[in-house]
Amino acid sequence: MTDHVVYVDAKALEMEALVSGEKSMIIRGATGRKLPYGRVDVGDGLYFIRNNGEGLIRAWGRVTSVFNSEELSEIESFALVEDNMEELALSDAQKKKWGGKRYLVLIGVGKVKEVKPFEIDKSEFGNMDDWLIVGDIERVKV
Repeated sequence: MTDHVVYVDAKALEMEALVSGEKSMIIRGATGRKLPYGRVDVGDGLYFIRNNGEGLIRAWGRVTSVFNSEELSEIESFALVEDNMEELALSDAQKKKWGGKRYLVLIGVGKVKEVKPFEIDKSEFGNMDDWLIVGDIERVKV
């Protein structure tokens, strides 16, 4: 099992929605197959950090399902987002951001709980993305 650090939308209160159970799925998408496409498995651990620069892991969850789409048309992409809105609980801005992407990854998350906040060492991750595959979280914990 692999640990991942996942940046979540601070403005949309994504972390709070995950912790409260209002949201049980996260989404990533791109024009091509970029992280985390094909690199997340059921059982993996997700450590959540807000995308507001504070740099603290504040919650953890376990991957319960993964769906990596084939290449989608814009219409199919928006339809996939709509079909999963109950679990995704996206804001309008997030819907606009992810809908229309050619490749989407839908990741079900369970057992989400707050953790004692901690920082991670990001020095080995050259291009800072919103998804970091860290292997074992203990390796990057500060």
